[in-house]
Amino acid sequence: MTESGNKALIERFYRAFQQKDYQTMAQCYHPQATFRDEAFGLNGAEEIGAMWQMLCERGKDMQLSFSVREDNGRITAHWEALYTFSQTGRRVHNKIDASFEFRDGKIIRHDDRFNFWSWSRQALGLPGLLLGWTPLLKNKVQTMAMKNLRLFMKGNGR
Repeated sequence: MTESGNKALIERFYRAFQQKDYQTMAQCYHPQATFRDEAFGLNGAEEIGAMWQMLCERGKDMQLSFSVREDNGRITAHWEALYTFSQTGRRVHNKIDASFEFRDGKIIRHDDRFNFWSWSRQALGLPGLLLGWTPLLKNKVQTMAMKNLRLFMKGNGR
């Protein structure tokens, strides 16, 4: 697929995300895809698709904006999500930069980067402010995120 085709794929992905259409989002991934961010390290389209389904279903008030860039053959995106963090009821405005690699017209690698300390201050309040810069809190959040995803997948017959 050409760079413009890859850019169109990513634009389709984020438009689907705005609509909470996790099925279309999952279709954008290669079966052997990987996804990494501050909370998740996922392998395979099934795990990645389940994560997006969980986030879309739980993010009832989520609003998303995005922009996609094509620069020297690389496709990147900047997206911002406004939502209520379900575990604390706190409002979060997360700003994320994404990079992608492609194979066979699908996403084979998706890396999201965001400021974990900024996110943790918003999502967790005082504990995030005091501990959000430490590996301890980040590891705890990663462990809980994966536990929640495994329970979600089990509850959905995956």
